[in-house]
Amino acid sequence: MATRKQIILPIVVLGLGVGALVGISALKKPPEEKPALDTTPLVSVEAIEYQPMTFSVSSYGVVQPKYNTDLVSQVNGEITYLSDTFVKGGFVKAGEILAKIDASDYESDLLDAQANIASAQASLVQERANAKVAEKEWAQISNGTPTDLSLRKPQLAQEIARLKSAEAGLHRAERNLERTIIRAPYDSLVSSREIGLGSYVSKGSPIGGLLSTDVAEVRLPLADKEIQYLDAKGLHATVALVGSFAGSKQAWQGKIVRSEGVVDNKSRMTYLVAEVIDPYGLKSEKRELRFGTYVTANINGANAGEVAIVPRHLIVNGQVAIMDDEQKLRYKDVTMLRQEGSKVVISEGLEDGMQLITSALDYPVEGMKLALPADKLLQKEPQTDSEPQTELAMGSED
Repeated sequence: MATRKQIILPIVVLGLGVGALVGISALKKPPEEKPALDTTPLVSVEAIEYQPMTFSVSSYGVVQPKYNTDLVSQVNGEITYLSDTFVKGGFVKAGEILAKIDASDYESDLLDAQANIASAQASLVQERANAKVAEKEWAQISNGTPTDLSLRKPQLAQEIARLKSAEAGLHRAERNLERTIIRAPYDSLVSSREIGLGSYVSKGSPIGGLLSTDVAEVRLPLADKEIQYLDAKGLHATVALVGSFAGSKQAWQGKIVRSEGVVDNKSRMTYLVAEVIDPYGLKSEKRELRFGTYVTANINGANAGEVAIVPRHLIVNGQVAIMDDEQKLRYKDVTMLRQEGSKVVISEGLEDGMQLITSALDYPVEGMKLALPADKLLQKEPQTDSEPQTELAMGSED
């Protein structure tokens, strides 16, 4: 049978162990509770803004003269005169004499033609007198009917024909004499000269080339789908032309004057033609627009009304993502008028002030809660005030 000491001793040891365990547990700091993890997706947004807009269509082309004339000789002869301005790159006025061909033979031909005219006129006067005499003689004869030959009508007709032929010869001689002087048909730039002083030319021989300086033209190719953005298919639309001159960018104004009316077989483009008045600035103080210059063109188009511009990559299946007033994800159907590079013109489906989501979402679900970066910053700001309270609590334990 166990003694009293054997019974009390285990109880005392067990009590001391329990007390020590309780004391150690009391000294331990209770584990801190971790704050709940906020999984609300962060998004970036941009306010929708509707603004008036006018469409424009871009194109390109090369500046060419409206008129391009190849001068050829219409008579034979030696070149006896050349103008100092009749050189490649020279500017000449309308009617200015460029060259002269030896006119000696043509002056002689003119004298012959004038003599033939005088002879024909004299013969006609004489034949008319003869016809009147024959008519009076037949009037004195009571019996018989005169014939046309008796009245000298064929002879009279022949003399009239001779006079007309002589007049034609006179006109030809005068015209050939005029053709010995080569004149500029309009204000122009000399593109080439094929003759020299003393050289001989014949009918059809090339003399030179002229480019009209009154008006320049630019053929502007357009895809068929682009024409819908122009009023009246672009007719009379203003065009801003940009090119390089003297090492710097220059701009000129033009106007669409016509369409070529066909689709090019190779490029499948429709060509509009723009005109620029006085391209070389000879009649006004304008920047020089040289023939052969490559230019880009911006054609003013139709009025698009109030529209919004949205990045193209934000439109998926005709919808854009927005954040509503409750900061929830919503999808809106939009009407796209036109794509311009990386941007899309929207006419309907959105309203001024709507928050367009511009950042990507990993798992978007309509109606899901969203947050802005600014909201996250506001949530973190109060945590900075808790540090002094913790230090005060630790001081109380001491």
